[in-house]
Amino acid sequence: MILESVEHGPLIWPTVEDNGVMRTKKYAELSVAEKIQDDYLWERVQLLMQGTSLTKQERECKLYDAFDKFTHIKGESLHTYYLRFTQLINDMNIYKMKMEQFHVNTKFLNSLPPEWSKFVTDVKLFKDLHTSNFDQLHAYLEQHELYANEVRIMRERNQDPLPYVENQQMTPPHFNPYQSSYNNPQLQQQFSPSQYGSI
Repeated sequence: MILESVEHGPLIWPTVEDNGVMRTKKYAELSVAEKIQDDYLWERVQLLMQGTSLTKQERECKLYDAFDKFTHIKGESLHTYYLRFTQLINDMNIYKMKMEQFHVNTKFLNSLPPEWSKFVTDVKLFKDLHTSNFDQLHAYLEQHELYANEVRIMRERNQDPLPYVENQQMTPPHFNPYQSSYNNPQLQQQFSPSQYGSI
């Protein structure tokens, strides 16, 4: 009855007999006491619906704010980071908040800590951020978490990260920037420097 009153106006009263035909009672036919009761109910419904609307808007504002401020927490694993991000996006989807896929993917990648920068760059070069989803990006990055953790540990040990960068070049030995999969012997052989002679 409340839903009906929201969609079609004040509460429709029960049917009455009129010349042998049953019909619903109209507002004008209500007694003074019934009209007061009906008006009061309608005002209560309006207030409830207004409160629901304000609560939804406030929740949406908080979710947009949480999305803007979302970042990696120090010491957090990639999986935990991914789960927190998934929960936020799911909450936004519940409220039908429209987000561009590119925007969501960019936020997911750019909020990772510096030790992931090498792989974030690789993803941006070789994945289409307009059509991929962040689940796919997470699955790709997860394969390289061990190396990212090694980079983080070395950075924490060295005050100045430059010596480590010079020694390690921050690149796994099997990395080939021209392929999305690092372990492809055919491509490595194809681009072998020995084919072109010494410089």
